[in-house]
Amino acid sequence: MRQYFFYICICHNIFVFRMKINLIFSLIFSMTTGIISNAQHVMTTTDLWKLKRIEPLGISKDKKYIVYKIKTPSVSGNNFSTKAYKVPIEGGEEREIIEGGESLVTNNKISPDGKHLLYSKQVKEEKLLGKDLYPALEKSNVYVFNSLDYRHWDTYNEGLYYHIFYKKYNGRGSEVDIMDKKPYYSSSPPTFGADDYIWSPDSRKIIFVSKKLRGTKAANSTNTDIYEYDIEKKTFQNKTSKNLGYDTAPVFSPSGHLTWLQMKRNGYEADKNDIIVDYSGKAINLTENWDGTVNNFFWDPKGDKVYFVAPVEGTEQLFEVNFPSLSKVPIKVRQITKGDFNIKKVIGIVGELLFLTREDMNHASEIFSYNSTNGKWKQISKVNADFYKKILPSKVEKRWISTTDGKKMLTWVIFPPDFDPNKKYPTLLYLQGGPQSALSQFYSYRWNFQLMAANGYIVVAPNRRGMPGYGVEWNEKISKDWGGQPMRDYLSAIDTLSKESYVDENRLGAVGASYGGYSVYFLAGIHNNRFKTFIAHAGVFNLESMYGTTDELFFNNWEAGGPYWEKGNTAAQKTYKKFNPIRNVERWNTPMLVIHGGRDYRVPIGQGQEAFQALQQKGIKSRFIYFPEENHWILKPQNAVIWQNEFFKWLSETL
Repeated sequence: MRQYFFYICICHNIFVFRMKINLIFSLIFSMTTGIISNAQHVMTTTDLWKLKRIEPLGISKDKKYIVYKIKTPSVSGNNFSTKAYKVPIEGGEEREIIEGGESLVTNNKISPDGKHLLYSKQVKEEKLLGKDLYPALEKSNVYVFNSLDYRHWDTYNEGLYYHIFYKKYNGRGSEVDIMDKKPYYSSSPPTFGADDYIWSPDSRKIIFVSKKLRGTKAANSTNTDIYEYDIEKKTFQNKTSKNLGYDTAPVFSPSGHLTWLQMKRNGYEADKNDIIVDYSGKAINLTENWDGTVNNFFWDPKGDKVYFVAPVEGTEQLFEVNFPSLSKVPIKVRQITKGDFNIKKVIGIVGELLFLTREDMNHASEIFSYNSTNGKWKQISKVNADFYKKILPSKVEKRWISTTDGKKMLTWVIFPPDFDPNKKYPTLLYLQGGPQSALSQFYSYRWNFQLMAANGYIVVAPNRRGMPGYGVEWNEKISKDWGGQPMRDYLSAIDTLSKESYVDENRLGAVGASYGGYSVYFLAGIHNNRFKTFIAHAGVFNLESMYGTTDELFFNNWEAGGPYWEKGNTAAQKTYKKFNPIRNVERWNTPMLVIHGGRDYRVPIGQGQEAFQALQQKGIKSRFIYFPEENHWILKPQNAVIWQNEFFKWLSETL
């Protein structure tokens, strides 16, 4: 990677000066204490975009290796390169795999009997383009829609739907489209996920997830189902027809029991996620009586328990639940791991060793083994180990703060690497999105707390109402109350930390994206001059126009209580009148940076435009950063570098 490119990009920015000062201070500190190596320095944007990103593929068939891919960003090329590697399960030197990695691990897209390959690809089902409807006008650029669901995330519907196919593996023969002329079973655009279709253990059936609804009904529903297709009979069976919410992630247990994740309520995308096992036609909910929500799961090879990952108290940890089948043995959930880190996923199990991905606010994801017998950890992959030896880590502290309604709220506080409690620091209140996303020990390549702290800021990150990890009730308290208790939780966090001697209460900022961006817009009207600056990325500014342009209406129906025009709907009317940021714009008086992507169809570009227009009309210092080709995130390396540069440039100007 060419370092000079980064310096060309950032040398004009003011924040570089602060970073250099931090570097000088850290070197002086290392010489005086003898603890920190002179080679260490604070994180920079350049450093962040040198980090390699690991993608586990699984355990090799011979149980000797962990196989994974490494994605390496290239800012100069504005892309990523990908290579496959393997490392012994006991750890050691990694080896590049020239021929790729998928062939070394069990592939659930190859039938268990080895005869067929399962895959998906797009099929044209509807004529929605001008050139479809008027073939002679092939140079036209027109869409003709008769229903909603005409766009999703960052893609317009061109009448293409992903179908599931199978064909002979390593042999001749035509492919079979199991959804041919059966649009009822077609998947919703844009694609099937890797975990959405699998083989049955006997290779006779294909199991897949599908949203059977189309158009306006699809935009208003979360009802996905798990279907079973019999290859010989050519028949479909809906395995989850009685459940009206999400049914996802189907797998088979070692004993052949179909297992999946399930949310019960239609329209609620953040509902409690439970593990369901089909045992002889009876659906057993393994986590029904456990007060939490499941991220992902993995069967123990013996088939007597399921491991799963779930949020808990500002982290994501590994749990287990026993599988008693239909016996009288009670179902019990047990938390296995604890610590200030996140477990992301179980890769596989060999004997007593569980192989997991793990990360924290100072370290990107790596592969670890965890001994289920003695609880010992061992780092297996070390793709960024040498890099982190040169980076000064931030101090991360867990605080429990009292809220206005007498609850205790966990709040992460991240300090600069060279933190001196005798000094005062500008402080950022971080506003998490979702709104039900966990604010855990995640490592983000955009909202990177380590980088914020390295630039001289204290970061305050509260687990406000609406976040998983504190029971279902806490998680659900944000719905239809966006501008209520969650805002009071935010202010409780920053007010409590502002009392600390090291926080400069005259230099407070608030930053966030999505619901976090909404939070910026809402706080701007009620903060009573607490904050000196704001940054909103992809934020919801006007709940009414958001309802009129977003792609998934079920989200707004659930969170807001319904459409804005339903005058008799008291919940909805409360939301649109009391919790709509546009109602408080007359009280805005604080500088604000607004960032938005042009291909964001979840929170469309108009939300950012409306906010910026209001700021400019009111004469408030403001800036609008527009990424035409980005969606709800910033994915391209050069755009991401500019995002970071402009983020810290704005803070240096206003804070």
